[in-house]
Amino acid sequence: MIKSYKGKLADGAIATIPLHTNNGKTGYKITKMQLMHCEPGEQHAEHTIKVYSIPQSTADNAIDFTNVTLLGAGYLTDNADPAYPVSTIIVFDNVTFNQDIFVTHVDTGGAQPCNYYLELEQVNLTEDQALVAIVKNLRNEQ
Repeated sequence: MIKSYKGKLADGAIATIPLHTNNGKTGYKITKMQLMHCEPGEQHAEHTIKVYSIPQSTADNAIDFTNVTLLGAGYLTDNADPAYPVSTIIVFDNVTFNQDIFVTHVDTGGAQPCNYYLELEQVNLTEDQALVAIVKNLRNEQ
């Protein structure tokens, strides 16, 4: 089963997508991630949206793929001048998680909001897989 989540984040905002269950036997994998400027072609924007497996206290534009809690990142540039085409880079990890995820946004080209869209594949986890995912998440929060 595929579940989709979409939203609009202001510059510097953090959103929580609630996915946790009481038994942890429902897991998810990111299968699609897309970004779209709220007013395409109207204003200059450089959006960085990141998805984390643990809560974030601040949003920034630094992307570090050695961070094991970073599940995905996207970078979108848009410009009012048609001589500069829209450019998007999206990368996400093929990892299964069973807890809430956290989406952050920063616009380094201004202070514009950005839309995001995520598709998550829902998978059933065995008791052992659920326990491993929960322990891994707890360890990452330390």
